[in-house]
Amino acid sequence: MANFKELLVWQKSIDFVTEIYKITDTFPKDETFGLKSQVRRASVSIPSNIAEGNSRRSKPDYLQFLKISRGSCAEVETQLIISKNLKFLNEEEYLKLNNDIIEISKMLNGLINSLK
Repeated sequence: MANFKELLVWQKSIDFVTEIYKITDTFPKDETFGLKSQVRRASVSIPSNIAEGNSRRSKPDYLQFLKISRGSCAEVETQLIISKNLKFLNEEEYLKLNNDIIEISKMLNGLINSLK
């Protein structure tokens, strides 16, 4: 099994988290413990669960953690829509982040399917 740091999906999700942190810095101050915090936690969960699952060295465990990562992607997707609706994200920011999270989800699906 490849080390998690060699996985393209892990690398992409790390870049995504970095982007999320930069963009959510512009969210209103009163959102610090609200949407800003939630979208950050959900996005951090994606590469974290890939890494944890990979280090378990058991296929059923690995699959479970990858599915948790995929669930976090859906969470982030939902939170991005809410952020756009509340005008915390402009259309361009939303589209870029949404495309990125959809790509990460697809990559996770591919990884999950390859392990089954």
